[in-house]
Amino acid sequence: MGHLWRFLLPFFILLKVSCLAKMLRCEEGQSGPTYDSLQEVIDKKSFRPSVNLSVPTITNISFTLYAILGVNEKAQILTTFLWLRLYWFHEFLIWDPEACDGITKISLPVNDLWTPDIIVYEFVDDDVSQACPYVYVNHTGHIRYDRMLRLVSACNLQIFSFPFDIQNCSFTFGSYMHTIKDVRVSPALSFKEMTGNSKRYLQASGEWELVVILGDTDILKFGIDECDIITFWVVIKRRPILYVVNLIIPSSFLMIIDILSFYLPPHSVDRSSFKMTLILGYTVFLLIMNDLLPSTANGTPLIGIYFSVCLALMTISLLETVLITFVLHHNSMKYREVPHWVQVLVMHFIARLICYSFPEDPLSKLEGKQESDPWVVQPSQSTSGQQTSTNASGSMTLDVPELRQISQDLREMNTYLSILRKEDHLQNQWCHVGYILDFLLFRIYLLIITGYALVIICMWCVWMNQ
Repeated sequence: MGHLWRFLLPFFILLKVSCLAKMLRCEEGQSGPTYDSLQEVIDKKSFRPSVNLSVPTITNISFTLYAILGVNEKAQILTTFLWLRLYWFHEFLIWDPEACDGITKISLPVNDLWTPDIIVYEFVDDDVSQACPYVYVNHTGHIRYDRMLRLVSACNLQIFSFPFDIQNCSFTFGSYMHTIKDVRVSPALSFKEMTGNSKRYLQASGEWELVVILGDTDILKFGIDECDIITFWVVIKRRPILYVVNLIIPSSFLMIIDILSFYLPPHSVDRSSFKMTLILGYTVFLLIMNDLLPSTANGTPLIGIYFSVCLALMTISLLETVLITFVLHHNSMKYREVPHWVQVLVMHFIARLICYSFPEDPLSKLEGKQESDPWVVQPSQSTSGQQTSTNASGSMTLDVPELRQISQDLREMNTYLSILRKEDHLQNQWCHVGYILDFLLFRIYLLIITGYALVIICMWCVWMNQ
């Protein structure tokens, strides 16, 4: 039996070659295969072009990413434009170039030939691009099919690090109906070559830039059927300069102005009104720039959290101003003594902590001058029952009613001025308490903003270097 098989094997090979030779014939005076021989192949376009149906048809796939048309974060959709290229082997389209006037390549209508039913599994919309009606056929039976593809695909978009985000979307190519026994797929070019070709066309392509194209082959199971697929991972990176200029820098300027507003005098109501105007302007800024921020149902970008925290910090600074204004302008607190625990905690401990310097109190000077005031008459210097009095030098002074009235008025004025000086002293103490608390809260506020800014910058730097 083995000897019989060795004898019949060359016969079968010659029979196969002769069958193929009969399929595409060439005649003298005619360039390329004859129309009749091609018509025989066209009539069999519904059948997979393989002599042995147990041998699968290998389809090689490559594409060039020509443009990124849009990224819809809310719908989780990526719209791209590809130049797709398919290669496969047609066993019935083989001819001898020497017998066909040196013709090695012809173009045929794609609708007249069998084509692999290669689709993209992430497709979510109809392809509205213009289809290419022809394919190139080589004399060895290898077919090249080029087509333009507007691909609207589903992609799991991660927007947490917006506008410094990097998206990784997959394009899965495979046969729609044929199993792994009929059609196999493989990449036509290396992934490095595909990346280089795509970057040449995407150099001036708006907001997005291509990082790399990766891929791998796998087997997809549908019940008992197995389909061969190839997955291309397209990694794209957003150019953040538009959002940095229009969102982050204006927001940073408003935050710097809010920090500098602490240098306004806290005893003036202008600071609170200024901060309220600043918060109103920041709110209007967020409403105007809301269209530039992406939105999804399953996440919020970090820049949105950044804006919310900035607005919260500006509101906290306004509340701090309200608290300090309450301490400095509350009428019932002006004439009360500063509690002892406030003096110990605020005017001693916190004041030393923030290096607060107290100005010299003029009350002690005024009390020292009171003893030597020549216009103040002491009660021991005159009595109501005497007509004359003796001063320290022994001279006599007349005691007239007008002088007694003047002396009484001076004593009342002195008492009133003493009360005013005491009130001023108490008011100055409360002012010092307010100033100390204002300096403390300002430094805490500045420390929080600095730490927050450093955390945001570090997180964005980490994502940019991924």
